[in-house]
Amino acid sequence: MSGIATTLAKKRALAAGFGTNANAVKYMNQDFEALRSQCLSRGGLFTDPTFPAAPEALGFKELGPSSSKTRGVQWKRPGELCSSPEFIVGGATRTDICQGALGDCWLLAAIASLTLNEDVLARVVPGGQGFGDSYAGIFHFQFWQFGEWVDVVIDDRLPSKDGELLFVHSAEGSEFWSALLEKAYAKVNGCYEALSGGSTTEGFEDFTGGIAENYELRKAPSNMFQIIKKALEAGALLGCSIDITSASDSEAVTRQKLVKGHAYSLTGAVEVNYRGGREKLVRVRNPWGQVEWTGAWSDNSSEWNHVDERPDANAEDGEFWMSFTEFMRHYSRLEVCTLTPDTITNDSIKHWSVCNYSGSWRKGSTAGGCRNNPYTFWMNPQFVIKLDEEDDDPDDDEVGCSFVVGLIQKNRRRLRKVGEDMHTIGFAIYEVPPKFHGQREVHLDKNYFLTHGQKARSETFVNLREVSTRFKMPPGEYLVVPSTFEPHQNGDFCLRVFSEKQHETQPCDDPVSAELDDDTVSDDEVDAGFRGLFKKLAGDDMEISSVELKTILNKIVSKRTDIKTDGFSLDTCRIMVNLMDQDSGNGKLGLGEFATLWKKVQKYLAIYKKNDQDGSGTMSTPEMRVALKEAGFTLNNSIYQILVARYAEEDMTMDFDNFVACLMRLEMMFKVFKKIDTDDSGSIELDFHQWLTFAMI
Repeated sequence: MSGIATTLAKKRALAAGFGTNANAVKYMNQDFEALRSQCLSRGGLFTDPTFPAAPEALGFKELGPSSSKTRGVQWKRPGELCSSPEFIVGGATRTDICQGALGDCWLLAAIASLTLNEDVLARVVPGGQGFGDSYAGIFHFQFWQFGEWVDVVIDDRLPSKDGELLFVHSAEGSEFWSALLEKAYAKVNGCYEALSGGSTTEGFEDFTGGIAENYELRKAPSNMFQIIKKALEAGALLGCSIDITSASDSEAVTRQKLVKGHAYSLTGAVEVNYRGGREKLVRVRNPWGQVEWTGAWSDNSSEWNHVDERPDANAEDGEFWMSFTEFMRHYSRLEVCTLTPDTITNDSIKHWSVCNYSGSWRKGSTAGGCRNNPYTFWMNPQFVIKLDEEDDDPDDDEVGCSFVVGLIQKNRRRLRKVGEDMHTIGFAIYEVPPKFHGQREVHLDKNYFLTHGQKARSETFVNLREVSTRFKMPPGEYLVVPSTFEPHQNGDFCLRVFSEKQHETQPCDDPVSAELDDDTVSDDEVDAGFRGLFKKLAGDDMEISSVELKTILNKIVSKRTDIKTDGFSLDTCRIMVNLMDQDSGNGKLGLGEFATLWKKVQKYLAIYKKNDQDGSGTMSTPEMRVALKEAGFTLNNSIYQILVARYAEEDMTMDFDNFVACLMRLEMMFKVFKKIDTDDSGSIELDFHQWLTFAMI
């Protein structure tokens, strides 16, 4: 229940404007300014109780407490490692980022790219920090985490061995910003070892809030140059690299001075008039600041003699031009990180439109797996994208709306400690039927997916943190269904849509409502046969208590072989009595009340048997969802998740007594709400006493 409360609280905080870079969420409720002031006033250095300088902060396996790699590790503050520590010396540069004994080169490449963009760096590394008068052993950094920015506080006790930093360090031995940034990122992900192995795009996104795409250039789309040009116009960060084929290839320099296994930045794309034709050129930067391409269109090549106007880059500064054709031949992959509008300060840059939604997959209710599972696929969360405007691109023959869909699975690195890792994830895209255009309160069912094919999908299902794919489709409404590959896998996700033009993305889910028949039976309507049965069951007081009801129902269901049940609990029987006991409020059922209850149970039995399609005597959770609709309840994904967690068995089945308990509880909650909501406004206000009274029913 506390998890539900936390989710609701987070939604309210986001609605109130928390989670932007300017108003970041305080990670673990730690306030940097307040904590630093406390330390300065008492004259002590900060020690972080939420990420202690202890073995568990290092790792769990290769960096676990008994690992040889962590033997002799000491946690030291910068002042204990050098005489005059500095936060940043002469600006943040790529030489500040030297890898240590951790396989997080993907992260370091992303940090290095940060140093190329001062505006982006300033969002991650807030100013006003250092080892001067305001030093108190405390620092903070900001990261984008699945739809919101978080401000992460750390102390400056860093793991070291033999007087040297164990992990990231600066070539300038007295500079510590990169080591402290790495520690803050390790805190967010649970420990240092959780950072081992990953993709540079993951770091790109967590440092910018942008959406990243990966292109394997030997299989690049035909409009790759247009994609590059548009990405640069939108202020995106672009990185490229040449694959290595063996360990000896790493940072090996080719005959034409390109470095293998090395992260380059792509910084420009133009077309020039050359010998009566048009030549596509791209500008590439080696972050070393030297070692440049020596082939055609390099700084001093003869090709420039035949061009009227020469673009920038003609010094030995690590930046050079090359033909797009040569670029595609020599380089292996390209990474594009499109930035959110709030990241971009240059008014001349074209902003993309962004939508971001969080969701979850839960076993038995919303974790339907991929299309290979037609029985459960429809249960996955669904989102509608509405595309109205086509791209403005006179050079592109293909007309349509360009957009990128990114699906991120949340917090999986943190789960490595308990033996879990990335799920295999992906998504499918469908056309929304015209009759549902403009509607958002509808969750398309199994029949739709059995009779309609997908229009597009993610390139592959893969066990990475994010799957992202670029599409160009005609204007219209499209349904995105994100899923794990296998059904019944728990996980949380973030779905983002970036588009060149304005678009609208909304969750698509059933409304929460109930059509409850008035099936009340009065005393006068009870026939003689049932009246006689009631007298026999009720005893001298002519009323049936919760305990008596439990005995009666269990005697009846124990004789049936067509339904499975472990018996009605006293708690369920109390709910039934509370729902039916409209008159006296004495916790017992009179003749008419018992007859009404009996009628309900018979109705629910018929629904249960109808939806137990395999005749197993139990109902699966997908069958339960259909059965609840037949009983008059329309519910959304989050309510189904709660019901499955509360009433389903471990094997995701529901027996008859739990089905009845679920329906009775639902009916009671709807009726209580409607009774209090006298003006039918859709909301009620309770004081604390009233809240407890209704919550304890």
